[in-house]
Amino acid sequence: MAQAEEDFHQFVRSRLPKLRRAAFLMCGDWARGDDIVQRALTDVYVHWKRVRRAENVDAYVRAVLVHRFIDERRQGWAARVRLVDRLPERAAEDRALQGVVDGLDLQRALGRLPQRQRAVLVLRFFYDMSVEQTAAAMRCAPGTVKSQTAAALSTMRRLLEDEYSGRVR
Repeated sequence: MAQAEEDFHQFVRSRLPKLRRAAFLMCGDWARGDDIVQRALTDVYVHWKRVRRAENVDAYVRAVLVHRFIDERRQGWAARVRLVDRLPERAAEDRALQGVVDGLDLQRALGRLPQRQRAVLVLRFFYDMSVEQTAAAMRCAPGTVKSQTAAALSTMRRLLEDEYSGRVR
């Protein structure tokens, strides 16, 4: 196996769990998240010789992941059809994360946000990226990241307060 290919395999092995979690947090579905990660990593693999020389490979891959998430919503319904009724059992770490997300009702609230706001929250708070890093990953101005973050947090606050108080919006 060529060194570049081995480097790619090593990169994927070390980053895959976090990429899967990020995609799940953005789209709210493990199967769709896995599809998004697969498409993003396919894009990265095709250009790996160039990508691995990037100043920050992780930032590049996160940006590709976000763009694949946003692009996924633009595809036709046929690309998003599930072929099975029930997904196979998840790995233990997936169940643990799913339990935390379910227990806090965060996933439901995240799912009600517009895509870009959801992506901003995942990048800012799951990946702990700065405003500038998030802006670069999403190809937008830092002011847009700030306004999207503020709007998303405000909506999340309202949705979670409603959830716990029993109100319906």
